[in-house]
Amino acid sequence: GRTGHVQKLTIMFDRSIQELINAFTRLPSVGPKTAERFVIRLLKGGKGEVARLTQALETVAQQIKTCAVCQNFSESNPCHICADPKRDHSTICVVAEIPEASAIEKAGVYNGTYHILRGTIDAVEGSLPKHLKIEELIARAKQHSPQISEIILALNPDIKGETTMLYIQRELENVDVKITRLARGLPIGADLAYADEVTLSSALQDRRQF
Repeated sequence: GRTGHVQKLTIMFDRSIQELINAFTRLPSVGPKTAERFVIRLLKGGKGEVARLTQALETVAQQIKTCAVCQNFSESNPCHICADPKRDHSTICVVAEIPEASAIEKAGVYNGTYHILRGTIDAVEGSLPKHLKIEELIARAKQHSPQISEIILALNPDIKGETTMLYIQRELENVDVKITRLARGLPIGADLAYADEVTLSSALQDRRQF
């Protein structure tokens, strides 16, 4: 090329399109290439496709609340599980994220309630993230003791999961409640949300005292 000439970077997308691509990249496991494909697919679908997505997002923003009992996202407060009199309210199954509770529900062997932590403790950082709902779990256990007879710690068997379970166990030492964890049928490092139903059922049914 010519000396002293700086080539101007060509921008493929207009600003509004690029901002939408950037918004998609903030989702877990969505990189720039995948985000581009999402946006192009929406644009090719026309205004109707965009309108449907917009309406769905607006509905979620307006109607979804946090369940004050289990911290799940729900259209009602309390959520339909916490409000169901047929559920066993003496048992709480503690999970890190909502997909793990969904996986346990699909396994069909648990009829208690849940508590969604919305994450786990990072052992490397050594601090308790503010967004975690651990304090809410401790308060829930203390407030309803001795009506709550068992808390099942159903977290992934990895370093973060183990650290979080140990922390919760220490915080509940003086609360009159049995604390259990899933059986070792789950391999170390397994992701609970993707465990097959047979493995998950066995791990839950064969749970042991913490």
